[in-house]
Amino acid sequence: MANTKKINNKNKIKRRIRGRVSGTTVRPRLSVFRSNAEIYAQIIDDSNGTTLCAASSREASISANKSTKVEKASVVGKTIAARALEAGIKAVVFDRGGNLYHGRVKSLAEGAREGGLEF
Repeated sequence: MANTKKINNKNKIKRRIRGRVSGTTVRPRLSVFRSNAEIYAQIIDDSNGTTLCAASSREASISANKSTKVEKASVVGKTIAARALEAGIKAVVFDRGGNLYHGRVKSLAEGAREGGLEF
């Protein structure tokens, strides 16, 4: 039953983060979801409840590259940054989704910064 304890702890951390972080129209939220194999990112305006743009490692252009998961996360970060800049978004609030700022999550954030987003 260690898995349920681990999941409960992650959900606690996630709720704590979401209590402090929310996206506005001026500064939307960059939300990250990490599964075992893939990573997903979306920019969300919480005041309107809409997703402004999204990117994931499951997209054909990203998954075609035979690279490590950390490298794919960096590409996803650059992709979400490019789409955000096209939509007129320059600054976001980063929501790591209960994950540690380490590995793939850190790589995605650094890729988004390289792409031109401000955190």
